[in-house]
Amino acid sequence: MGDDPASRIYVNNKKKACEYCGIESFEYAMPAETTHEELMALIEKLNNDDRVDGILCQLPIPKHLDEKAVINAIRPDKDVDAFHPANVGKIMIGDYDFLPCTPAGVMELIKESGIDISGKECVVIGRSNIVGKPMAMLLLHAHGTVTICHSRTKDLAETVRRADVVVAAVGVPELIKGDMIKEGAVVIDVGMNRLADKKLVGDVEFESAAKKASAITPVPGGVGPMTIAMLMKNTVKAALVHSENK
Repeated sequence: MGDDPASRIYVNNKKKACEYCGIESFEYAMPAETTHEELMALIEKLNNDDRVDGILCQLPIPKHLDEKAVINAIRPDKDVDAFHPANVGKIMIGDYDFLPCTPAGVMELIKESGIDISGKECVVIGRSNIVGKPMAMLLLHAHGTVTICHSRTKDLAETVRRADVVVAAVGVPELIKGDMIKEGAVVIDVGMNRLADKKLVGDVEFESAAKKASAITPVPGGVGPMTIAMLMKNTVKAALVHSENK
């Protein structure tokens, strides 16, 4: 929706990943002035299109549109972003079809790196519905002891210093400094912030944190590609479920 430059980059990367995986993708680039009714009509059309296994609406959308209503309109079995309340609820009880792509990508990174979460002190910085909350749930399902920090947290630095695993997803450039990282901690940076000089940085001050961490993800190139990989995984899963039900 509209002409958000970051959204354009994300959509192009998703289309490239689809092509690489052999997934057919359909792009609907709609002008910023599109009405709520027009967007809802498109979602309904895609909900009923048997060629389509996964639907995602690239966020953010223009302010005059109701983001919540848009997410709710996508059929849960085609909701490959896993933002629909039905899918979110399933994550809470640990019996899910799809996982939100970014938290799922983080868990995949942890698993592939041979890091065991069980019994570890995990701190998630950020409480968004897209990353922070589901991230905390997945770490909890992996038997981590989880603390969620946010803008009202009294002593952020002290809480982060206790963490064996830090997931920063707050959208504040280089908020987490090296002196806040426990020696040997695992640091995962979900942030993607563009500075005035156009440089991309995460929520973690990489150079100083890397000196303390046993493992750390870079920005760009860390969690971002994993997010897209998990979107592909969700889409393939949806296609398999739909083919079984035909």
